[in-house]
Amino acid sequence: MILIPRIVIAGTHSGCGKTTVASGIMAALTARGLNVQPFKVGPDFIDPSHHSRICGRESRNLDPFMMGEDGCLETFARASAGADIAVIEGVMGMYDGVDGTDMCSTAHVACILKSPVILVVDVKGMSRSVHALISGFRAFDPSVNLAGVIVNRIGSPRHREMIESAGTIRSFGWIPRNDSIGLASRHLGLVMAHESDSLKTAGAVIEEHADLDGMIAASHSAPPLTVPIPATASLNPTIRVGIAWDRAFCFYYPDNFDRLREAGAELVFFSPLTEHLPDVDAVYIGGGYPELHLPALEFSPCTQELKQKVQQDLPVYAECGGLIYLARELQAEKTYRMAGVLSADAEMTKRIQGLGYVKGSIFSDVTILASGTQFAGHEFHYSRLLPDTDVRYAMKLTRGRGIDAGNDGIMAGTALAGYTHAYFSKTMALGLIESARRYQKN
Repeated sequence: MILIPRIVIAGTHSGCGKTTVASGIMAALTARGLNVQPFKVGPDFIDPSHHSRICGRESRNLDPFMMGEDGCLETFARASAGADIAVIEGVMGMYDGVDGTDMCSTAHVACILKSPVILVVDVKGMSRSVHALISGFRAFDPSVNLAGVIVNRIGSPRHREMIESAGTIRSFGWIPRNDSIGLASRHLGLVMAHESDSLKTAGAVIEEHADLDGMIAASHSAPPLTVPIPATASLNPTIRVGIAWDRAFCFYYPDNFDRLREAGAELVFFSPLTEHLPDVDAVYIGGGYPELHLPALEFSPCTQELKQKVQQDLPVYAECGGLIYLARELQAEKTYRMAGVLSADAEMTKRIQGLGYVKGSIFSDVTILASGTQFAGHEFHYSRLLPDTDVRYAMKLTRGRGIDAGNDGIMAGTALAGYTHAYFSKTMALGLIESARRYQKN
């Protein structure tokens, strides 16, 4: 049994101000000297980057589709060790889950964690009607512990009075409309944390206009959790795995790094934008925004070296942005030469080409992962891969689009690259480390 003070910040819908409010709460608690452990419901990479920057602790995803319910509990407990309070930002509207179900919704995760929930309600354009909305959220699923609401985008003192007079649930905050503390968006969502510090300023707004003491008290009402702690023993790091990490490649699940370390990896972070490929036994290239840095990538030392290293059997695993980086060329506003590892070209598009959860398995042994290895993950991309007709696929998806109608994971020697952002199972991490070990021996 573990006892961790915690609150879930949910929203009525996407765009209600949930990220700004949740980040502001994290910032205000941190400013008070509390050690805040942040989390994000769902597969998103961008919001956690802001959480981590604000709290000084790595934000973790909590996603039952990819992790299972026990996996959510295990990650929550492990990441919260040493924290004073955990703040979990929800996803979309509170009850919005996979395929119109409750699965993977904010409410689902709140129930897994037995956590009180504070609902962010955007009241722009309404007054008394908001109470009908809140009553519906409150009654829809009685198993959700809705502790109260934060009323967001109040237009004036009179606006607050009209809403407050008919209130039926505790309010933890009355946040005035302030467009200056939001974040700009681009094709994959909000800008990354290294591009803007504006959410840090939300902490002062929360401190002034919200009942932070009340939220802390609510977090302490959360009951103890029974957490299934799996037997894990990190091996001595005997394998060096290069992790592409810079402004172009920054979409990773922190749990994947933990899995690799547990499997015996020392992680070596490097920048494909500016650095040579390091002396490692395998390379992991995640997603991100390579399309925003094409001139630098085209002439970087790493780009020049990757193909030769794969020809020398260096294992390379790449996802989404990493996939198009390994192509021969990428067509954006103009054509840029990429690493040339894959027999394929890529192009950026104006419309989403793939979005949603992914499930699949490896179906070929001629790769760096064993046939039958199962995986779950997510895809979200505005690019399209144009492979040669003789390319070989290694991943068959039972859910998701991948590169082409359920085929994902192009093989090129010891390189494997697909659109799936995989959440690593222990089996998948061990498979990648075993391929690195074979390379090291040879």
